[in-house]
This record gives sequence, C-alpha cells and structure tokens, in this order.
Amino acid sequence: MIEPVDQQAAIAARTRIDMLTKPLGSLGRIEELAVQLAAIAGKIPATAYERKAVIVGAADHGVAVEGVSAYPQEVTGQMVLGFLGGFAAVNAFSRMARADVYVADFGILEPIVHDTLIDARIRAGTRNFAREAALTDDEVNDALHAGAEVLDGILARHTYDVLAVGDMGIANTTSAAATIAALCNADPQEITGRGTGIDDAGRERKIAMITAALERVERSDWRSVAREVGGLEILGLAGVMLAAAARKIPIVLDGVIVAAAALLADAIDPNIRGYFIASHLSVEPAHRVALTHIGLRPYLDLDLRLGEATGAVLALPLIEAASRMICEMHTFAEAGVSSAS
Repeated sequence: MIEPVDQQAAIAARTRIDMLTKPLGSLGRIEELAVQLAAIAGKIPATAYERKAVIVGAADHGVAVEGVSAYPQEVTGQMVLGFLGGFAAVNAFSRMARADVYVADFGILEPIVHDTLIDARIRAGTRNFAREAALTDDEVNDALHAGAEVLDGILARHTYDVLAVGDMGIANTTSAAATIAALCNADPQEITGRGTGIDDAGRERKIAMITAALERVERSDWRSVAREVGGLEILGLAGVMLAAAARKIPIVLDGVIVAAAALLADAIDPNIRGYFIASHLSVEPAHRVALTHIGLRPYLDLDLRLGEATGAVLALPLIEAASRMICEMHTFAEAGVSSAS
C-alpha cells in the first residue's frame, strides 16, 4: 500500500527552493526537509504544515520482572494518566508546538478507564522474553493492525499534515535494544544502554537477557524478532507508521523505542523510509545504530532520553518552518529582487 516518495516532486521543490530570495543553500537542512515534504506529498506544499498530531503508544513488558528498569512496572499506567491529564513533558512541549496529543493503550498491565484514552489493547503486557517468546504470531499481527486502526480512527475525525510518534512502557528499552540488535545484526554489549538509569549490575543483567533471547531469533525474519523480543507498543507504533505512510503523511520519529518500531515497519515495507524524519539523537547507543541502518540523519542532538515523543515534538516547528519557507517565500523573479550573477 505504500508508494515510494515522488522524486519528480522532490526535483521541482529543489528547483523552486534554489530560486527563493536567499543565497543558494543558505537555509541548510531546512531546505532538505522541504524537499522531503514535497516528495512525500507528491507536490510542492501549498500551505503551512500547521496541523500536527502526536500519538503515544503505551504498553507493559513482562521482562520488567527481571530488574531491567529503575522504575516499577506500575509507572507505565501512572505516566499514561499524566499524559491524559495534560501535565507530562509531551503535553508541555505539544502545547508549544500547537500539536494534538493522542494516547493509545496497546497493552498496559492494568487497564485504564479514561474518556480520551484510545483502547487498542491486545493483552496485559508481553510475556517475559527472558523465559519465553514475548508474543504469539497472532498477537504480532493484531498489534500491527491495531496501530493502523488507531490512526484511521484519529484521521476519521481530524485532518493532519504531520505525525509525531512516541512511547511509554517500563522496560521497553530492553525490548527495543533486542529488536535493534536483531534487525541491525549488532552486538547487545555495544548497543544496550541504561534506559531509565539502571546501575552497572542492572545493565549487565539486561545485556545477558537480550543475548540469551536472541539465540531464539531468526534475525533475517522480522516476524521472528517481533514474536520473541517485541513489544506491543513497538508493534502498534509500527502499524501507525505503515498506515501514515500509506496516506502520505510525514512521520517524525522520537527516540530508541520508536526507532525499533521504524525498523520493523521498514522490514515490512522498505518504501516507508522516505516518509521518516528523524527528530533527534538519543543518548541510548542503540538509537544511532537504528537510524544509521535506515539511513536517517537526526535534526537535533540534545542528549534526550525521555521518550513520550518529546524529541519528535521539538522537531515539529522545523517541519512547519520548512513548509512555510517553500510556500510563503517568493522567488527572486516573484519579488522583483536582483539575483546573484
């Protein structure tokens, strides 16, 4: 369902940008971003990308019982209530960016009843992948479809120009590191970080569990990776991304968890790569590996490691700036300004 981005539209955008009232290339990567937006849309943007949505996917992870996080598992649900209440970091940043925040439950341990929470539950968290497969094949499929349905439901009520994606789930950096190690054929010792701030012993436990679990994984098979070490919110967000790309909506990626979801979506349909915009570079070492594998260069480097879509939201004003540049600036001829000789 995903069409490759339109290279002819990219060429047309590049041509127009080079005629705008500025020295060639003087707006740097904002110009690069505008070209990508045109390639995604299949035409030069005619309006500013002001309509922004943020989707935060939440779920719990069975591997949390192995002591791989500095926080207890109930924090997932507690933080989701914070998102819904509007007082978390993603809410504060989204108000600044004038973006609407949606939260989807793909598998929080204890169900939450709230008017604005999107119910996309598959099960009450994954199984403990240190002991067994995290998910069944059916649950993998169900999570992907649930993600697509989440986006479809949102777009049935509102129209958006751009989508930022983020996550919430205690122990999800363990699942993300395992997923990235498998799909990028990387060494868990080198890419596994401290997540929420675990100590050296906790990190070593995390590495040992990932290494052992990867013995069960067929790394060339994304379904094997998702089944053995995947996360419900990771798969749900992959489904969101696939649905967004099918609708030609730019996808702004957050940190390492979202990068794991992007890798799965890329393995399912490589045409999605042209729709990805890497917002920032996380301090989690697996994030750089994942972005390099997909061929993405982040726009920000702020030592972030919170998740929630905070980094993605901070990049949303750059997308609006790029769209305004190409549709609101005049060319030298339009403005009656003498161009360089």
